[in-house]
Amino acid sequence: MTVFSKLVPTVISAYILQTACALTFVPQANEKFYDLSGAIGFLTTTFVSLYYPTLKARFWDGIPMSFPPITSFAPRQLLVSAALGVWSVRLGSFLAMRAIKAGGDSRFDRIKHDPKKFTYYWMAQATWICLVGLPVYLTNALPAALHPPLGPRDYASVGLIAGSLMLEVLADRQKSAWRHRKDNKLHDEKFITRGLWSVSRHPNYVGEVGIWTGVWALSTASLQTAHYPIGSVVLAVASPVFTYLLTRYASGVPPLERAGDKKFGDDPKWQEYKRTVPIFFPWGGVQ
Repeated sequence: MTVFSKLVPTVISAYILQTACALTFVPQANEKFYDLSGAIGFLTTTFVSLYYPTLKARFWDGIPMSFPPITSFAPRQLLVSAALGVWSVRLGSFLAMRAIKAGGDSRFDRIKHDPKKFTYYWMAQATWICLVGLPVYLTNALPAALHPPLGPRDYASVGLIAGSLMLEVLADRQKSAWRHRKDNKLHDEKFITRGLWSVSRHPNYVGEVGIWTGVWALSTASLQTAHYPIGSVVLAVASPVFTYLLTRYASGVPPLERAGDKKFGDDPKWQEYKRTVPIFFPWGGVQ
């Protein structure tokens, strides 16, 4: 069984879960659990990618087989899987709690009442899970004994993942604290311009791109071995590239910028903020 063919069960599991969620929540026009379902999707696909041989033996071939201990996997497999797991649990729970507390997600105010469009978004989420998690699934598809040992590149990648995760968490916490203080009438600022939000208008998304760039970099030593087809490293880079394009030009930055312009477009402070603070990377210039 080739490395790429081992991805098929992982991809199928992503679409099965999101289809089940769509069948449950589309008739209810309920978007509160959309992000949580995405996080669970990442966790289940990672589990399938790690344990597929055992799952196949037990539930397809009928061979009694116990699940291998976590220590049986290569360090690189454990690191990329742990990075995905921590990111999924942290972001999924954060977004789900925010949606539940707010009574919904404004992104879906219109879409959720159109069953066809709402179903499309659930399927799009399955595709997102497959593309973004690709470096992890590819790394896990290779037997543990065939992975090269960790080296300087891997340690640097782990550092990038950790630093980017801290950036994302800190940005989210700063905004949550700012919103909490505003709700309690402790300030009258219309939008946040403090902390990380003073050097980037969307620092949480910068952290997101950094996390997946680090995960991809961590996977490359294995993907460059003879066990993978030529070009596997380039294929896996779809993860951070897609993350950047999605957050910067599609579902991340653009709707938030439009919402800001709609609310504060005539406010001189908003205009000054946009003139002086970069829209994405702090070093990317003001746009």
